[in-house]
Amino acid sequence: MIETTYSVPLYTQAARSTLRPIFRAIFHLISHVIITGKENVPRQGPYLVAINHVSLYDPPLAVAFWPTAPEVLGAEDVWHRPGQNILAILYRGIPVRRGEYDRQPLERMLQALRSGFPVLLAPEGHRSHRPGLNKAQSGIAYLVEKYPVDVIPVGIVGTTDDFWQQAIHGERPRVFMHIGVPLHLPPIDDSNNNHRAARQQNADLVMARIAALLPPEYRGVYANHPFVTSQASR
Repeated sequence: MIETTYSVPLYTQAARSTLRPIFRAIFHLISHVIITGKENVPRQGPYLVAINHVSLYDPPLAVAFWPTAPEVLGAEDVWHRPGQNILAILYRGIPVRRGEYDRQPLERMLQALRSGFPVLLAPEGHRSHRPGLNKAQSGIAYLVEKYPVDVIPVGIVGTTDDFWQQAIHGERPRVFMHIGVPLHLPPIDDSNNNHRAARQQNADLVMARIAALLPPEYRGVYANHPFVTSQASR
């Protein structure tokens, strides 16, 4: 059953207030964390945070260091993995089934946005397990179409699958989180006969903004997107 309102219970707020500084401390202890563009984060109100997703370390990094605790979309199987499920339950993320049209998480995200909360998601929809970006799914464009908000692109570098192995061996890998300027997606005309293509074009624009924040080896299928090439030529 889809709920009609969105709120964050007090026990969840308390859990987030505890978990976020703990994870910040862990990341600082085992790696060199470098964050740029914090001035681009809105001080209040709803917006979407769009990150690239190489490994399971990306969402915890973004959530831990974001100025406020965002609502987070996550793969449903995280809720069934020992250890990870405890964190997902305590933080109270929004689970989604991979590879399926799942209306409930989309509605939950819209409810969160309408209630004034920022929402964090990975437009690729799954981990790439390698630096290169994969094609975006159109969900992020659907959300903005239904409830127009800014999208904050975020490029994360250094959180590859071997991050933990590097960290526990004392290498203290460098991890970067580059926060881009807010993006206003163009509206999609309801009379457009190719509505799905227009929505995908908007999702691709979000990914291109993320790609422009990343080094070339991380840009993947968006390396030659017009926006990325225009930024590279500057």
